[in-house]
This record gives sequence, C-alpha cells and structure tokens, in this order.
Amino acid sequence: MTPTLVRQHQPHAGTAPRVDLRARARDWSEIQERMLVPLYEAVYERLEVGPATRLLGLGCGSGLALLMAASRGAAVTGVDSSSERLALARQRLLPEAWGTRARAQTRLVDGSPSDADAPHARAYTLVTAFEPIGCLAGDAEGLRELLAEATPLAERGAAVVLAGWGPPERCATTSVLRVATKLAEPMRSAGSWRPALRDDLEEVAQEAGLRPDGSGRVACPFGYADVPSAVRGLKSTGLFDAAITATDQVQVDKELTEALHPYQRQDGTVWMPNVFRYLIARIR
Repeated sequence: MTPTLVRQHQPHAGTAPRVDLRARARDWSEIQERMLVPLYEAVYERLEVGPATRLLGLGCGSGLALLMAASRGAAVTGVDSSSERLALARQRLLPEAWGTRARAQTRLVDGSPSDADAPHARAYTLVTAFEPIGCLAGDAEGLRELLAEATPLAERGAAVVLAGWGPPERCATTSVLRVATKLAEPMRSAGSWRPALRDDLEEVAQEAGLRPDGSGRVACPFGYADVPSAVRGLKSTGLFDAAITATDQVQVDKELTEALHPYQRQDGTVWMPNVFRYLIARIR
C-alpha cells in the first residue's frame, strides 16, 4: 500500500511524466504511510525488535517504519530508490533528534540494497520489505530482485519479512483500486493493478531460497479526513500511475472520487477496512 509500501511505477519510455513526485512523496508521508502502522507494530512485536536488532528496510519510503524500529533501540538502515521519499525520511531521522548512540546506528541509502552493506562488518539480523505486493503486475518480480541483493547482507537465520494485500473480499479498498484497472486497460503492462493472489508472498520467498517461518494477518483500515485527502493518499501509493499515464490526473481524480462515495461517512470522513498479510521467512 512502494510502495516504497508501494513501489513507484515509472512512466513508460517515450511518455512525458505526469506525476509530481515531490508532491506525491509528501502525500505518502502525511496521509498514506500511517495506514500501515498496525502492520509494522505487529511484526516488530512478534520478532521482538530491540537493541540487538540490526534492521535493513527495503523500500523504506519516508521512514516511518524505520522510526518505529529505532524507537525500540534497533540499528536501522533504510534503502529506497525514491530521492523524494528519502528526503522526508532524513527529516524524520535527523541526527540531532537522537542521542549519540542512535546517530551511529541510523543510515539512509539512496539506491539499491547492494549499496547498503552492513556497517562495521556486522550482518543484518532482520530484513523488511513492508511495501505490500499483490496489486501491481510485476511487483513480485521487483521484490525478488531486491531480495537477491539484500539477503547476502544478512546473517544466516535472519528473518526476512514480506508484506502483501490480503484477500480482495477482506479489503474494501479493492473496489476502489479497480478504477486503476479500468483506466489503464489499454496498456495492460507492468505497473497496472491486479487482484492479490493467496500465495504471492510464499512464491516470492520460495524463489528467493528462503525458509518460511510463520505468517499473520493484520487489520489496516484506511481512514481519511475527507474525499480529497483519500484521493491524494491513494494516488501516492503509485497504484494509479499506469492509469494516469493512460488517461490524465483529472480523469483519475474523478473516477476515484466516485469510487470512494460508498465509503464516505456522514461527517465527511472516509473509512475502508482492509486486511494485510505478512510472511516471516529465514535465510538458510
């Protein structure tokens, strides 16, 4: 829900970019990212994240999950290919906001996991990929590529956490995301929306050579102050990029607003119950 929770889809070659990446990163940080806090909390609690944890966060986005792990005492390294989101993560994780000990254990890397070799030759004990897969065509392949670079940096037996959307019937947002499918239909390419499948996470783990070691489901409702906020938040996930490229911002905004109508309450707020899955796997 890159995204990055949700990984940012890049416009196709030969098309002019139609997405303001800086504004979208801000919308992600201010509106959308907090929707996954229950997922972060459930994973950290289950794995007892604390001072002994050396965490590598893939697609760390604007850094909320890293901040939560650091507040538990973990040494955190975040990697993302979005410079716009990383700029916001740096604001959240400014050295002066922490004590001397935390300063030395917090890193942000603009690039790929191969650029995030563990400091002081100490391998990572936990790798997280909190950006949910299962809604974009091709997102599983992208995650496999990240894991291929990241797992050699972790110690044997380290936990790797993968996240994904839950069953469509348990996610109210699914009906809204179908707008992306309809508008991007002419393209039918990587980056267009698709329904989540039951074994998305298990298949990625198997192909990455990881050993499954538990899973769970977490309720992550999407709540917004009003419809315009919901539109901005949902677009910040990147799930509508293909639709924007195929049509335009105005059309996507119009269709999203209509799709959100059933979830708007009398006070104007928007509320959509959702369930997300996570899989814990171990490095062999």
